[in-house]
Amino acid sequence: MKDAETGFYGWVGRVLDVHLTNATIGIRKLDEVCPDYHHYVGGRGLGVRILYDEVGPDTAPLSPDNALVFATGPLTGTNVPSSGRYCVVTKSPLVHPKAPKVEGKSGAIVDSHSGGDWSEELKLAGFDAIILRGKAERPVYLWLHDGKAEIKEAKDLWGKGTYETTAAIKEELKEPGAKVACIGLAGEKLVKTAGIINDADELGHGRACGRGGVGAVMGSKNLKAIVARGVGEIKIAKPSEFTSNIRESNAKIRKDPVAGTGLGKYGTEILYNIINGAGVLPTCNFRWGMIKEAAKAGGEALSGEVLPVPKTLTEAEGCCRTCAIKCGRVTKIPEDARPEYITIGEGEGPEYETTWALGAQCGVTDVIPISEANYLCNELGLDTISAGSTIACAMELCERGYLELPGYRPGENPFGDGGLVIDLIKKTAAREGIGDELAEGSASLAAKHGHPEISMSVKGLEFPAYDPRGVLAQGLAYATSNRGACHVRAYLIAAEVLGDYVGLTPPNIPEPTAEYRLSKDGDKTGLVLIFQNLTAAIDSLDQCLFTVFAIGAEDYAKQLSAATGVDYTADEILKVGERVWNLERLFNTREGFTKDDDRLPARLEETPMPNEIYSGEEKKGLKPPVEVPPHGTIEKQPSAGSTVPIAEMLPLYYQKRGWTSQGVPTPEKRKELGLPL
Repeated sequence: MKDAETGFYGWVGRVLDVHLTNATIGIRKLDEVCPDYHHYVGGRGLGVRILYDEVGPDTAPLSPDNALVFATGPLTGTNVPSSGRYCVVTKSPLVHPKAPKVEGKSGAIVDSHSGGDWSEELKLAGFDAIILRGKAERPVYLWLHDGKAEIKEAKDLWGKGTYETTAAIKEELKEPGAKVACIGLAGEKLVKTAGIINDADELGHGRACGRGGVGAVMGSKNLKAIVARGVGEIKIAKPSEFTSNIRESNAKIRKDPVAGTGLGKYGTEILYNIINGAGVLPTCNFRWGMIKEAAKAGGEALSGEVLPVPKTLTEAEGCCRTCAIKCGRVTKIPEDARPEYITIGEGEGPEYETTWALGAQCGVTDVIPISEANYLCNELGLDTISAGSTIACAMELCERGYLELPGYRPGENPFGDGGLVIDLIKKTAAREGIGDELAEGSASLAAKHGHPEISMSVKGLEFPAYDPRGVLAQGLAYATSNRGACHVRAYLIAAEVLGDYVGLTPPNIPEPTAEYRLSKDGDKTGLVLIFQNLTAAIDSLDQCLFTVFAIGAEDYAKQLSAATGVDYTADEILKVGERVWNLERLFNTREGFTKDDDRLPARLEETPMPNEIYSGEEKKGLKPPVEVPPHGTIEKQPSAGSTVPIAEMLPLYYQKRGWTSQGVPTPEKRKELGLPL
């Protein structure tokens, strides 16, 4: 089914093609850019298809020849719940193979997603996607409106933070309703953990495309911002059916205990105590999996329910117009609880991953410096996960005598120093002093100082907030992830810890006991594939992944079919995800990635989880029994003694994927999915 005027329903059908070196702008039809677009849908899928065709192994990630793709999905700009998202796809300057195909140029394909209102403005301005090539002679920004685009001077914006940039552009254009996606100082300085921040409409606020160094790629092009203001409309193929599907999805989300209740009440921070209680909250650079004082930094603490921690939560919000979950938090550090290092003091977040990366991962238990470091990352344009984990790596290098940090000689223990975390965040973004080394990421930092094993990363991307020694399926998902250690390639925590997942009739998931978490049977491998494929499909719709707690592949298929007029079944939704996953794998194989890159750090494969609970106050691990609020007395660390047997798990994973024993998609699998042979 095609609209008589545009030829498209759901999709706008137009792609903006910008060459910054030549300052040229073109508009191409979607089916010209990607003839089989309906097989990739949009968002991640569309971006991956474009990048595979545009960028080869001879292109360095920070060179003008690298492409930077911004893509929405066909549901963006509609009333589908939690559909206000966009995706950035590029070749990463951070994620790389152990044996590069071309030295200094090889990198993984990465996609990074963000919620908020910017994506809707882009779509309503008349574009499904933007392809950016080249490098502007001087700093510029891109202004999109009324189906047109302009390249505008940004010399006076260079050096400004994300909030200042956003405010200045709105004032210059006299467009208070415009939305801005921009880089901060970190992106300008080509920090390899830099992100792209949108909707920074107040100081300390913003939503982030954080992972993989996408902000550095944007900075390498001298592109400060993309500004969008839209007044168009999204045409729907079957309006009545579409409205009914939306109503059903919203009802399912409201009834779900995680998406409908828990995330709305405490935000993603509800996970802090839950994950700690499961014994998989990585602490002090993954040396422990449980921290005694976690309750002081969780969602309950932000809400003022944990004395004497001051209440910082001021508002629960959704990150986009159609958000049905409202896990976003706005927080403010009370004036009478502000140490001298507080310069911002309020903003959006911190989210769970951020609180962990800037908290337990660095041995910090005080929510005040954690919150301030989060606000700074929003303003400077840094990925909080990689920034915090790289600082934790530096702290361990220092403690072991390999590195000096501000205020700490080699051999001294800096873990737990929240002021130091804030200082190192600033130094990283500015590439000042030791910050110049931190700006390269933890893998580079640890290797430079002779101890690559201290970097907790896969393929160069730092781990998120779940120690895989206690969640083995999540460990397999980390190892096989195309963009490195990442929880949102396949959120197995939903099954292994929360026991709340809809998906596509997955294998029967038993109660999320410690025994189940630590099992590695064949059903776990099948579950990883389902999560990876469905996640890639949802990313291609560019709908919030939290919706998967309440709705499944059949729901996504109904929404997409009614919106676009293209008939999708639940199985076809999974096939979209499988196609995207395999094309990413082919891109990475072309860059020099092999099965040797599908491994975890030796610490996680070989060193058993200790039967200890770390104490931030005492700065050491304590043998049980230990009192850990709100869980009571812990007699044994729930994940104690476990490692991740990746070498045993990979062969079955490759087999189930239809790949060779070397982890490469077979010609038969490529033909089945319609991929390049």
